[in-house]
Amino acid sequence: MPGWTVEVDRDVCLGCGVCAAYAPGAFDQDEDGIVVFLGASTETSTSIRAAVDGCPTGALRLVADDLRTDDILANDKGV
Repeated sequence: MPGWTVEVDRDVCLGCGVCAAYAPGAFDQDEDGIVVFLGASTETSTSIRAAVDGCPTGALRLVADDLRTDDILANDKGV
């Protein structure tokens, strides 16, 4: 799914690892347990979206072509 990425707010991340559980090929944790986005090459957009939605602190956000996450998800649902 070209043209999008995940924005990470490392100050908000608690290091719980939910993102890495949902999409282990796209997310890892650094030595402090804070999320690192590795890219989307080995994960489906569905698993990455699940990781973003599942983040308990909201530290992850989908960003694509200057659209907000809500706009991207609404477009995927045909709204």
